[in-house]
Amino acid sequence: MFQNPSTDEIRQFLQSIKRIAVVGLSPKAERPSYRVAAALQRFGYDIVPVRPAISEVLGQAAYPGLSVVPGQIDLVDVFRNPDEVDAIVDECIRLNLPAIWLQDGVVNEAAALRAKAAGMFVVMDRCTFRDYTALCL
Repeated sequence: MFQNPSTDEIRQFLQSIKRIAVVGLSPKAERPSYRVAAALQRFGYDIVPVRPAISEVLGQAAYPGLSVVPGQIDLVDVFRNPDEVDAIVDECIRLNLPAIWLQDGVVNEAAALRAKAAGMFVVMDRCTFRDYTALCL
């Protein structure tokens, strides 16, 4: 059974990272992914939109997939349907990415366990914005 890291571990993690690839980042300001990413950007994180068919969000170049994002990725923040998480985790493992965060409502226990077994820092069914404001401000 998957278990999230402790609040202390989440706090330390959020304080240690700089660059977040946001998979499923919507260009629509009313969408949760946009609001969360905009807030994380205001907190000082470098946001990398990952979404096919768009060129930029929040003033940042967008990429169609994780494999074409240049540079280091500290965290993959996922705003996709739970049935799409398996492929995202597979790509993260293949790219040897260090961490994945499945946002509120994005629950795929088997994929989360697979990511954890591969050595990734994994958070599931929690909000990066809410945790940052509760634990880091």
